[in-house]
Amino acid sequence: MLPETATDAVAVVVRGPAIDAETRCVHYGSALDVVALRAPCCDAWYPCHLCHVAVADHPLAVIPRSAHHLPAALCGVCRATMSVPEYLAADSCPSCGAAFNPGCAAHAHLYFAP
Repeated sequence: MLPETATDAVAVVVRGPAIDAETRCVHYGSALDVVALRAPCCDAWYPCHLCHVAVADHPLAVIPRSAHHLPAALCGVCRATMSVPEYLAADSCPSCGAAFNPGCAAHAHLYFAP
Protein backbone atom coordinates (compact mmCIF):
# COMPACT_ATOMS: atom_id res chain seq x y z
CA MET A 1 0.00 0.00 0.00
CA LEU A 2 1.25 3.46 -0.85
CA PRO A 3 1.68 5.95 1.97
CA GLU A 4 -0.85 8.68 1.45
CA THR A 5 -2.92 11.46 2.78
CA ALA A 6 -6.24 11.12 1.04
CA THR A 7 -9.39 13.04 0.46
CA ASP A 8 -12.26 10.77 -0.45
CA ALA A 9 -15.32 12.10 -2.21
CA VAL A 10 -17.35 10.50 -4.93
CA ALA A 11 -15.12 7.42 -4.63
CA VAL A 12 -11.98 9.27 -5.75
CA VAL A 13 -8.89 9.08 -3.55
CA VAL A 14 -6.21 11.70 -4.20
CA ARG A 15 -2.76 10.66 -3.02
CA GLY A 16 0.16 12.72 -1.84
CA PRO A 17 1.53 14.52 1.19
CA ALA A 18 -0.74 16.98 3.01
CA ILE A 19 -3.66 17.33 0.63
CA ASP A 20 -6.55 19.61 1.54
CA ALA A 21 -10.21 19.01 0.71
CA GLU A 22 -9.84 20.74 -2.68
CA THR A 23 -6.69 18.80 -3.75
CA ARG A 24 -4.11 21.48 -2.91
CA CYS A 25 -0.82 19.95 -1.83
CA VAL A 26 2.41 20.94 -0.11
CA HIS A 27 3.98 21.74 -3.49
CA TYR A 28 1.19 23.82 -5.05
CA GLY A 29 -1.21 25.46 -2.62
CA SER A 30 -2.64 28.61 -4.17
CA ALA A 31 -6.36 29.27 -4.35
CA LEU A 32 -6.21 28.17 -8.01
CA ASP A 33 -4.46 24.84 -7.43
CA VAL A 34 -7.64 22.75 -7.33
CA VAL A 35 -6.96 20.03 -9.90
CA ALA A 36 -5.76 16.48 -9.41
CA LEU A 37 -4.47 14.44 -12.33
CA ARG A 38 -4.66 10.72 -13.00
CA ALA A 39 -1.36 8.86 -13.24
CA PRO A 40 -1.83 6.02 -15.74
CA CYS A 41 1.16 4.10 -14.38
CA CYS A 42 -0.69 3.31 -11.14
CA ASP A 43 -4.23 4.44 -12.04
CA ALA A 44 -4.19 6.82 -9.09
CA TRP A 45 -4.93 10.54 -8.70
CA TYR A 46 -2.33 13.08 -7.51
CA PRO A 47 -2.40 16.87 -7.09
CA CYS A 48 0.95 17.16 -8.89
CA HIS A 49 3.94 15.30 -10.30
CA LEU A 50 5.93 15.99 -7.12
CA CYS A 51 3.25 14.29 -5.01
CA HIS A 52 3.59 11.23 -7.24
CA VAL A 53 7.37 11.24 -6.72
CA ALA A 54 6.85 11.57 -2.96
CA VAL A 55 4.61 8.52 -2.51
CA ALA A 56 4.91 6.21 -5.54
CA ASP A 57 7.62 3.62 -5.99
CA HIS A 58 7.93 4.16 -9.75
CA PRO A 59 8.35 7.00 -12.27
CA LEU A 60 5.33 8.99 -13.40
CA ALA A 61 4.07 7.96 -16.84
CA VAL A 62 2.30 10.34 -19.19
CA ILE A 63 -1.23 9.62 -20.33
CA PRO A 64 -0.84 8.27 -23.87
CA ARG A 65 -2.65 10.02 -26.70
CA SER A 66 -4.84 6.94 -27.16
CA ALA A 67 -6.25 7.52 -23.65
CA HIS A 68 -6.81 11.29 -23.88
CA HIS A 69 -10.57 10.70 -24.11
CA LEU A 70 -10.68 9.09 -20.63
CA PRO A 71 -11.03 10.97 -17.31
CA ALA A 72 -7.66 12.58 -16.64
CA ALA A 73 -8.29 15.67 -14.50
CA LEU A 74 -10.40 16.06 -11.38
CA CYS A 75 -11.77 19.36 -10.12
CA GLY A 76 -10.98 19.51 -6.43
CA VAL A 77 -13.95 21.79 -5.76
CA CYS A 78 -16.84 19.80 -7.27
CA ARG A 79 -15.13 16.48 -8.11
CA ALA A 80 -16.09 16.62 -11.80
CA THR A 81 -13.70 14.81 -14.13
CA MET A 82 -12.42 15.99 -17.49
CA SER A 83 -10.67 14.34 -20.41
CA VAL A 84 -7.26 15.65 -21.47
CA PRO A 85 -8.68 17.88 -24.26
CA GLU A 86 -11.42 19.21 -21.97
CA TYR A 87 -8.91 20.06 -19.24
CA LEU A 88 -6.34 21.63 -21.58
CA ALA A 89 -9.03 23.83 -23.14
CA ALA A 90 -10.40 25.03 -19.79
CA ASP A 91 -9.26 27.89 -17.58
CA SER A 92 -11.97 26.93 -15.09
CA CYS A 93 -14.05 23.89 -14.25
CA PRO A 94 -16.79 23.35 -16.86
CA SER A 95 -19.07 22.03 -14.09
CA CYS A 96 -18.70 24.47 -11.19
CA GLY A 97 -16.70 27.38 -12.62
CA ALA A 98 -13.79 27.10 -10.16
CA ALA A 99 -10.77 28.86 -11.67
CA PHE A 100 -7.70 26.77 -12.49
CA ASN A 101 -4.06 27.85 -12.18
CA PRO A 102 -2.92 29.02 -15.65
CA GLY A 103 0.65 28.15 -14.68
CA CYS A 104 -0.21 24.46 -14.80
CA ALA A 105 -0.05 24.60 -18.61
CA ALA A 106 3.74 24.74 -18.31
CA HIS A 107 3.68 21.24 -16.78
CA ALA A 108 1.30 19.57 -19.27
CA HIS A 109 4.18 17.63 -20.86
CA LEU A 110 4.75 15.87 -17.52
CA TYR A 111 1.24 14.40 -17.59
CA PHE A 112 -0.01 14.15 -21.17
CA ALA A 113 1.59 12.75 -24.33
CA PRO A 114 1.36 15.22 -27.23
